[in-house]
Amino acid sequence: MSCMDGRTRCEWSYTGNSELYIAYHDTEWGVPIHDDTRLFEFLVLEGAQAGLSWLTILKKRENYRKAFSAFDPGKVAKYGEKKIKSLLEDKGIIRNKLKINAAVLNARCFLEVQKEFGSFDKYVWGFVPHRKPIKNSWSSTKQVPARTEESDALSRDLKSRGFRFVGSTICYAHMQATGMVNDHVTNCFRYVQV
Repeated sequence: MSCMDGRTRCEWSYTGNSELYIAYHDTEWGVPIHDDTRLFEFLVLEGAQAGLSWLTILKKRENYRKAFSAFDPGKVAKYGEKKIKSLLEDKGIIRNKLKINAAVLNARCFLEVQKEFGSFDKYVWGFVPHRKPIKNSWSSTKQVPARTEESDALSRDLKSRGFRFVGSTICYAHMQATGMVNDHVTNCFRYVQV
């Protein structure tokens, strides 16, 4: 599908006819991320997105940054009942107690993974062959799977470490967003770029 600028993009980027979504597609989605804070950000956001549209989360992203201490896992891991209660009253984020509690628990688990592996980056990128992005060759977004063997393995391992809201579909979305997988369709202008 092409936009007014003449460039062909993945069909999903036009959902809701949102410039925010197109900008996310054009500049972020599928770009390999190796920064632990950014990886934690996507872990929190993907968990918050469960059952909702990604566009809903993108619109609330800045609010999430403020609410979750710029996605600093060390700070989020220290959140107590008072902070969690204030998050449940924050209209700028998804006020779901299970998702908020999961974000705090996941921050604690995230720090444990960092301790064990030296960084979350080293850990999570170990789930793709040779720690390099998997480059798929889909001609249509209908061909893109919701989960894969790699996301199944990542999900199982995260769950065994105590993480929550990390089912295989969420893990695959995380892998796509953080560039572990390039699922831009082959005629999308970003396919070759990432």
